[in-house]
Amino acid sequence: MKKFKTADLCDEFEGQVQICEPMLRMYGGRDQFCGEIFSIKCFEDNSLVREQVNSPGKNRVLVVDAGGSIRCAMFGDQLAAAASKNNWAGIVLYGLIRDSADIAQMDIGVAALGTIPIKSVKRGVGASGGDVRFGGIIFRSGEFCYADVDGIICSSEPLIA
Repeated sequence: MKKFKTADLCDEFEGQVQICEPMLRMYGGRDQFCGEIFSIKCFEDNSLVREQVNSPGKNRVLVVDAGGSIRCAMFGDQLAAAASKNNWAGIVLYGLIRDSADIAQMDIGVAALGTIPIKSVKRGVGASGGDVRFGGIIFRSGEFCYADVDGIICSSEPLIA
């Protein structure tokens, strides 16, 4: 993956990118990640997250709208290991994670609201592939996400080769 800085991309493509509000923290072993977006919308049920990270990631970014719930974790070390193994570039999660110390050692980018030790339920409820909205922007499957320690941005076209 080519190195980039979201600050530089914002400068170069001013007015052409969406900028996520500063609400997510980086947790994974990668301090930057980018790729085509695949989105999931689910609330306190990470069944679809598990399904996706166990499928080929193709260096995409999994964007999960978990409704901002602070009652349970939607992502943990087992899912992070699967995501890394299956070539997901990173996870952007509008929700919480657990096992953060272990995830920090893995070759995967993870941005989330925070941590909690409680796991989610597994009922198979949610939707995949549609638009999700949080952080003041719309994440669309098929568009592109760029994340680093300075922030998260999205664009309709790839910004780096």
